[in-house]
Order: sequence, then structure tokens, then C-alpha cells
Amino acid sequence: MDIKKPEVAEKELKAGVMNMSKGVQGFSEEFMDFLKKYQVIGLAVAFVIGSAASTLVTALVKDIIMPFVGVLIPGGDWQSTVLQIGPVKFMPGDFAGALINFIIIALVIFLLVKYIMKGDVSNKV
Repeated sequence: MDIKKPEVAEKELKAGVMNMSKGVQGFSEEFMDFLKKYQVIGLAVAFVIGSAASTLVTALVKDIIMPFVGVLIPGGDWQSTVLQIGPVKFMPGDFAGALINFIIIALVIFLLVKYIMKGDVSNKV
């Protein structure tokens, strides 16, 4: 069994701890570089804000705009219209409602982005 002097053992222990801390520090720096290079934080913020904006725009279309569309289109509950041919049920009203929702949501998003980007004079590619 090899017994080391306390000074030698202490020196080796310090060297090992320093090596470990350099590895952790290197990993930490590498991780921070990854976050900065790929703009992960900005992407996460954009995802959360986009999700909230999607909910807001959907509520705007469903609760404010679609009631006006329903009044303009005669026949009342047109979204529940069903066309049955034999055993097959087609739902043109549901599809038309989804199409109108999509068009209105796309228009609202377009107008919001156009308004927000109005002051941005940078060249986007």
C-alpha cells in the first residue's frame, strides 16, 4: 500500500478539484454559447407570446366577429348544416365556418404584423 505524504496528497486533491471545476465551467460556457448562438431564450419567449396571441385572436374571431357573420348569413345556425348522402354525412357548414375563421384570423394577424413592423426599417431577407 502506497502511503503519501499529506502535502503530496493535498496537492493531488487540489489538482483533481481544479480539473473538475474546469470541466463544469467548460460545460456551463458551452451551454451558454449554445443558448446565445441559437437564440433559444428568444425562441421560447416568442412561442409563449405566440400561443397567447393565438388564443386572443381566436377569441376575437369567435366571440366578436363571427356573431356579425352569423347575422349577415340567413338561416341562423349555418355552421351545423349537414348534407347526408346515404350513410355518408358531409358537414359543409362546419367547413365553411372553419374557412371563414381561418381567413379572418389570417387577416387579423396580417394587420397586427403590418402595424407592429411599420416602424421597423431594417432590411429583412
